[in-house]
Amino acid sequence: IIQYMFRLYSICSVFTILSVGEDSWYLAKLSSVGSINDEETCERLRGLIHKQVQICKRSVEVMDAVRHGAQLAIDECQFQFRNRRWNCSTLETMPVFGKVVTQGTREAAFVYAVSAASVAFAVTRACSSGELEKCGCDHNVHGVSPEGFQWSGCSDNIAYGVAFSQSFVDVRERSKGQSPSRALMNLHNNEAGRKAILSHMRVECKCHGVSGSCEVKTCWKAMPPFRKVGNAIKEKFDGATEVEQRKVGTTKVLVPRNSQFKPHTDEDLVYLEPSPDFCDHDPRTPGMLGTAGRQCNRTSKAIDGCELMCCGRGFQTEEVEVVDRCSCKFHWCCYVKCKQCRKMVEMHTCR
Repeated sequence: IIQYMFRLYSICSVFTILSVGEDSWYLAKLSSVGSINDEETCERLRGLIHKQVQICKRSVEVMDAVRHGAQLAIDECQFQFRNRRWNCSTLETMPVFGKVVTQGTREAAFVYAVSAASVAFAVTRACSSGELEKCGCDHNVHGVSPEGFQWSGCSDNIAYGVAFSQSFVDVRERSKGQSPSRALMNLHNNEAGRKAILSHMRVECKCHGVSGSCEVKTCWKAMPPFRKVGNAIKEKFDGATEVEQRKVGTTKVLVPRNSQFKPHTDEDLVYLEPSPDFCDHDPRTPGMLGTAGRQCNRTSKAIDGCELMCCGRGFQTEEVEVVDRCSCKFHWCCYVKCKQCRKMVEMHTCR
């Protein structure tokens, strides 16, 4: 679904593209700074299908935002999964995530959702910051609200960002060659990711008046921080629904595999098959790195604890020296000066 792994050798910007055959999706990993600034560059972006190349050519100025969004997705994935057996590790070779998310697992569901959301988020942010000629602030938000405040300022144009994400990201799933059930899964999770932004839009306000009084209040609509979006999608990952494809009349739909489960909503994540345990390195499956050598928490009973993280193989403990900032003091004006403190701590790693 999304997701773009561009590796472009002809310019300083290098993209690594993940394309995984029939059940394909791509997630772009930015590995150096560069820019997509002409139509010829679109032709040389590896991994895009023809329709995406055409969108790229029509919207060259938006592609840098797409690239930033792709990196945002990887960063958020690695943050959210930092304490799990599969920690969203990337590989230097293609595909960047290996084959871990090429199957219809809940991990794949998360990656698709956060990637679609990140493109919508980054494009919307570019609109609001004045980087794009095709869009700007959301001028549909104006006048006086029912609460009595004046709509003003620059409301985030989330409608434009979502629409671009839908056209650019989803077109891959709507193309021929995709497994029907996997395409339905990917499209559903793409939309669930974008809805995680929409459902967390907030109103920000500024007061105007004498001595800071709030005689007049102007407000605008703003996106949440992307960390909040990531947290919401991760929560949906934890409660994701296993589904299967069925035909209802002439329409193919996804329904819970277990009929006792309540139907999923548009905001929930869905997956088609159970995840592997991610315990052991499998050289035949790129990206299946196992947990040997991973740090674990000796006192935790959760997934980051040594018992679960190490899959019962045990762990080893060593003392390591860490350097922290300490005894920090504020000096007028205006800087903070800290000392460096060294201490020995225990570090536990899986066998």
